[in-house]
Amino acid sequence: MKFARTLIASVAAGLLATSAFAMTEPEHKAAKERISADYKADKQKCDALKANAKDICVKEAKGKEDVAKAELEAQYKPTPKATQKVAEARADAAYSVAKEKCDDLKGNEKDVCEKDAKAAQVKAKEDAKVAAAQAKPADNAAEKGAAVAEARKDANAEKNDANYKAAKERCDALSGDAKSKCVDDMKRMYGKS
Repeated sequence: MKFARTLIASVAAGLLATSAFAMTEPEHKAAKERISADYKADKQKCDALKANAKDICVKEAKGKEDVAKAELEAQYKPTPKATQKVAEARADAAYSVAKEKCDDLKGNEKDVCEKDAKAAQVKAKEDAKVAAAQAKPADNAAEKGAAVAEARKDANAEKNDANYKAAKERCDALSGDAKSKCVDDMKRMYGKS
């Protein structure tokens, strides 16, 4: 009897928690309008800036809007895929801003900056794919384990490739024996031939 009461209380608490986070269509629409208004206000603040500082500000405002929209959709219709889209929106926003900040640099330093930004974006997106695979319900634990393992394998390959490209760009700044050693070390580190 005590177990039944505990079970009923748990189910009731879960239903209350779910309904507390549920969003009606009018609330969803109002939230979308608020996000749009916030973006316009943030973008307007950028008008006072000049050159690349203005470009960075605009990218930050757009990234903030994109992340807010993804978060809203994940709250409105929560699924592992929606949660993945939030992480991807954050990764894309961070990449966009980081890449724009690289425009203040020149030559190889700019190239390295851009490759590092891309590597960070790839890492975040691949981690989101793995998390989505882990969160996805499955009928069979073995199948889910295989799907997660495959997602991890693919993610590691993508991250390794992005990190390799960034490391290669760093080696390009060097010359002579230092460059040769850097390239050899990098190939060994990332398993490239």
